[in-house]
Amino acid sequence: MDIGEPIASGNTANIYLYENQIIKVFKEHLPSTEPNYEAQKQRFAFESNLRVPNILDVKKVNGKQSIIMEYVKGKTLGELVADNMEQLEFFLEMSIDIQMDIHTVLAETLEPMHARLQRKIEAVKGLDEKIKMSLVKKLSLMTVENKLCHGDFHFYNLIKSGDEVFIIDWVDASAGDPRADVCRTYILYTQVSTDIAELYLKLYCEKSGCSRKEILEWAPIIAAARLSENVATEDSHRLMKYIVMEEHKHESSIFRVLE
Repeated sequence: MDIGEPIASGNTANIYLYENQIIKVFKEHLPSTEPNYEAQKQRFAFESNLRVPNILDVKKVNGKQSIIMEYVKGKTLGELVADNMEQLEFFLEMSIDIQMDIHTVLAETLEPMHARLQRKIEAVKGLDEKIKMSLVKKLSLMTVENKLCHGDFHFYNLIKSGDEVFIIDWVDASAGDPRADVCRTYILYTQVSTDIAELYLKLYCEKSGCSRKEILEWAPIIAAARLSENVATEDSHRLMKYIVMEEHKHESSIFRVLE
């Protein structure tokens, strides 16, 4: 089958537009279970009445594991903001409303966020084992919830089509604490712009009633988990700052007790 050239490419898959459908072709280093695992999450979100592209099929395309899904014609919020930065706050508020809608869904059948984050932290190469243990312990003490969390929520995973906005890329979805999901979004935005990240967090706190402190309490855990993803465009030194800050805080508390 000649599906042409990819319209997008990521760490795990290439994306093709073919006959008004999206074909997500997974890279060969991934386990054969990955497409069904991801499709299950997206189907769950779709069946929860969220605006999500419908999964049409999971099968091999040209010998490679693939997901075939509904094509949503439109532009990402990232593209719309890039075209008109004056609308940044408008689109941030729009995205936050969508994120809060996601967090109203109970997701007890999905993988627990705690298990997913612990696995990622333990998989980070080059991170001191004592720091890993400290982060895993901190994770075990954090709030346990079973709310649907997207896991990679940002402007470029939101497609505006007419008056509707569709949420794409559900591979990192899990059942967990919304504040951790928000912290992940905040950390992703800081890579692009501290101003955008801070405005996002300010608006989210105003809308949700959550405090900045309780969201950023997740920062060292989320940063460490992000390190395991080995994203080429990510600055690992930037992520390490969140982790080191937590370790310094931990050491200071020990010194206070000793005094």
